[in-house]
Order: sequence, then C-alpha cells, then structure tokens
Amino acid sequence: MKTTFKLIFSALLFAGACTSGPQESQNETENTNMREGAGGRYYGGIFRTNEPEYIKNLFPPSITDVYSYRVASQVYEGLFKFNDQDLTVTASLAESYTLDSTGTVYTIKLRDNVFFHDDPCFPNGKGRKLSADDVAFCFTQLCSNTAINQNFSVFSGLLKGADAYYKATTTNKLPAYGVEGIEVPDPLTIRLTLTKPNSVFLVNLARPACYIYPPEALEKYGAEMRIKAVGTNAFKMGSVEENISIVLPRNPNYWRKDHYGNDLPFLDAINVQFINSKKAELYEFKKGNLDMIYRLPTEHIIEIMEQNLSGSGEFTRYQLQREPEMVTQFLTFNTTNKKVFGNPDLRKAFSYAIDRDKILTFVLNNEGFAPGNHGITPPVFTDYNTTEIPGYRLNVDSARYYLAKAGYPNGKGFPKVEFMLNAEGDRNTNVAVEIQKQLSDHLNIDVEVGTYPFAQLLEKAYQGNFDLMRSAWYADYPSPENFLWIFYSGNNDGHTRTQAYPNIARYSSVTFNKLYEQALKARSIKEANTFFKEAEKVLMKDAPVIILWYDEGFRLLQSYVKNFPNNPMQYRDLSKVYFQQARTLRTE
Repeated sequence: MKTTFKLIFSALLFAGACTSGPQESQNETENTNMREGAGGRYYGGIFRTNEPEYIKNLFPPSITDVYSYRVASQVYEGLFKFNDQDLTVTASLAESYTLDSTGTVYTIKLRDNVFFHDDPCFPNGKGRKLSADDVAFCFTQLCSNTAINQNFSVFSGLLKGADAYYKATTTNKLPAYGVEGIEVPDPLTIRLTLTKPNSVFLVNLARPACYIYPPEALEKYGAEMRIKAVGTNAFKMGSVEENISIVLPRNPNYWRKDHYGNDLPFLDAINVQFINSKKAELYEFKKGNLDMIYRLPTEHIIEIMEQNLSGSGEFTRYQLQREPEMVTQFLTFNTTNKKVFGNPDLRKAFSYAIDRDKILTFVLNNEGFAPGNHGITPPVFTDYNTTEIPGYRLNVDSARYYLAKAGYPNGKGFPKVEFMLNAEGDRNTNVAVEIQKQLSDHLNIDVEVGTYPFAQLLEKAYQGNFDLMRSAWYADYPSPENFLWIFYSGNNDGHTRTQAYPNIARYSSVTFNKLYEQALKARSIKEANTFFKEAEKVLMKDAPVIILWYDEGFRLLQSYVKNFPNNPMQYRDLSKVYFQQARTLRTE
C-alpha cells in the first residue's frame, strides 16, 4: 500500500525505459550506474509490476478501489502508516502525538523536514514544506459534500463538527467557518477533537482517504487530480498512458532514511503496467519484463507449488511468497430492490445454493485460503475467532425452502436478474460461470452474467444500479472493523446520497449499527472484538452478501528483488526495496 522509491538514472536510458511497455525486444541488463549504499543495499533500477485493472482515481478523497490504492500509496503519505511486516500502526508524517484523558482530543506534531513533490502547481515548480494547514485543508475536504469526495464516512459522526460542515456544503458553497474538531495551534501541530472515543482512529488516519496533498494542487488540477497526484512520498507522478502504464520516478527530496542511514528510496522508478490477462502477465514475468507477479494464473498454481516443494523446475528460479490475506471475495445483493433482493428469504436461498468448496477446489485450483463458510471477516486475526460466526454452506433443501418462502417455488416466476462482474483475467469469469450453473441446478433459475470494465462496475455499484454483483474487500487497515464498516448505515450517508460508498448493498440494521457503535467506543481490542463479533452475526443472519472464499496471496519475485516482505494486507513499502544487482530495461 504505501511508499516507493528510486535513484538517479541516465536521462536517455531512463526516459526510454519508462515509456516502454512489455515488448519482445526488451531485455534485462545490469545498470552500470548502480552504486552500493550502506548495509549491502544498492541504488538503481526500475521496479516493474502489473495491475490487472486500470486505476479509477488517485485523489485521496476519491480512492475506493485497491488498484488505485496501491498506486496512490507510492505517491502520498498520511500522518500514520502501517509497518509492512506486522501491520502495526506507526508514525509517518506525524512525528508524535498525545491523547487527552477523555480519549477524544488528539494533538499531533508534524515532522519538520517534509516537502511536497516538485510540481507546476507551486511557484517556479518547487515543492514547499508541509504544514499543519495542509493537513487541516485535506481533512476539511473529507468533510465536504462534493462530487470528488467519496470518503466522508471516515469522519462522519466521529470528528467534531464534521456532520454540520458536510450539511452546510450541500449547496456547493463553502461556509464561513471550518470544521469544529480541526484546529491548527501552530504550523507543525494539528489538533483533532472527536465526538467520542474511537478504538481505531489512528488506524483510520493511516487509510488512503487521509493521505495529505497540497491545496495548490487541488486548485490547479481540480478533478484532474484523478491522475495529477502531488504528495510527499518516495515516488512522484511521471508519465501516464491511460490503461497501459503509469511511471513513478524517484522523489530526490524524500525525507526518510533507512536504519543504515541510506537516503530512500533505492529504486530509480516504479513502472506499473496494466495487463488484464494473467497468462500474459506470467509470460512477461518469465521473460524478465516484470519484477513481481501478484496472483498467479489458476492453471499454473499446482505446477508452481509442486516445483516449489520439489526444488526442481523453471519456477524454482524465482522467490515464491504466499500469505493468507485480509481479503474476502463475495457477492453483493442490492437490498433496496424490493422486487427481488430486498427480500431476505431470497438472499438466503441464494446463499444456501452455492457450493463454496467446489469453487475453491475445482475452479480456483485451491488459490485461496478457505471457503467462505463463515462471515465477512477473513480468518487471519488471532484475536477474532471467525468460526463463531455462523455462515452458509451448500444445503439444497434449505435453498429451495427459502426460495419457495420468497414466492418462487422451484424457480417459477423468478424475474430476470443480472449478475455483474469485472473479468480480472479469467478467474472472476470462471467463478461466475460456475455460480450461474449452480443456481440453475439447485434453484432452477437463470441469471444473466454481465462483464463490465472495472470503473464502470464501480459506478453502477455506487449508484445502486445492479441486482447482484461480484465484490471483494481488501482491507486498508488490519482490523475486523474494516470489514464491518462497509455495512454500517448509522450516519445514513449511503441512503441519502445518489452514490453510496462503501455500503453498496445499502444494508440497514438498527441492531447491527448499535453493536458496531459499541465496538468503536470500546477501550480495548478484546472488548471491541466482542461487539464486532455480535454485529457480524446479525449481518450474516440478514445475508446482504454471499461469502465465497477467503483469499491467500501468491507472489512471485525475481531473484534479485530484496527487502520486500509480504503481508496479509498487500501493504507495500517500496521505498526500502532494492535490487541485488540494479537492473533497468533496454530496447534493441
């Protein structure tokens, strides 16, 4: 998720390498400009990676998908971030903080050596020093009712005065006052006052919605900040070829050093490509045109695993990393569709009709951690026992019982329903076809499968323009709360606005909301998890989603990629990654 880095390159070599996509004529070569730093680290090289879907929006208040998150986190930073090994919350732009005795007033001291990226939005294109006013500006934007803010829920009902400010901006006019809970005592101090204690507030401040950007950038670029990102992190925005690649060159003015005293980052640049075929992605990786592949083609999973165990075969040349992930794959019902999935009995019929074990074993070749037999929270939190959450398993008798109870005995009279998804290679499509078959076999109903570009699918989700949709939640912070947050409707934000995020199911339950709120007020993780667990039981009883499986992340790295730990959240700190022998691309 976070960070990036790189070093100096020969200008011609750098420009040619950065603008080139993966081609047959591209080869690896050692970079003669590499230099060694302290601790056996090396400077130089372009880290080449791939995302199967193009980014939707890199502007922090608009980030709602994992692909945008993973790119934006290399450019922006927040007050806090996650440790890329154990996912604990650590200080980033914040140097320190204090919390008052009421548990509601956070006084945060900023670092005095952080500068924004050089960019035309500044006088003479020179990035200026970060100040507390910048933080106040960004957080105020998160409390504004604007078309480019999709993340008000981060502060709604929590930050003092946030709801009042949001209401005052509904006419697109800025009020004469600011958000009551945001104060700037001095240029390097920000004070945030909450309406009540919150057990995950610092975690919230590490989320992408709370990344910090300069007001000058928003003034100059407006909605174009979708791709005109200006931050403080180890990499800055370079060339953008829509749907093809994004290049993030090294930020030479980055403030961090590693524990050996090396200036970060080590890499010259990151080149993010957008190849939507997993077979093509693996091909480019084996040719040496990519340095990492995340998620493997389903048909190669067994081959790669067997070679890894036996120690022989072509895939033993690479580093294989695997980790149970904070990712849940599921289907979302539009619960406001009263004619169909507004009926909980129909949702339960669908839930009982799915054979999750078959999907995981035969469709995915076991590319997953476990079938989704419990709740929305994946089984990766040691202090949260997900086996206590009753979910759904294949039970054809129960499925047909609830289908008849919903008014469609043996599927008779069932209306036309579209099952929407994005392809993401072949995996989603293969799963969708299997689900379509199982619903036909077990319920005698037909659903139409519709495949859409990811950005279009998101728009339909936010607008409630769907019946049934393939979904996934990638945690952007390590807590069960993050998975339950997407169903909270206590602030009614998702029901009063045209677009709803993150509660695209538009699920609403007074009981769920109360338990969720009690968890947030808890003073310990143990106490909070007790309430979260009860809330999740209510959620699963209402069945606004069908849990399919909990993911396991497989990554292949080229052998020369170093200092790049895997973690259950795919939180990526590329600022510390280096190549054992720095490499770049050359074209012949």
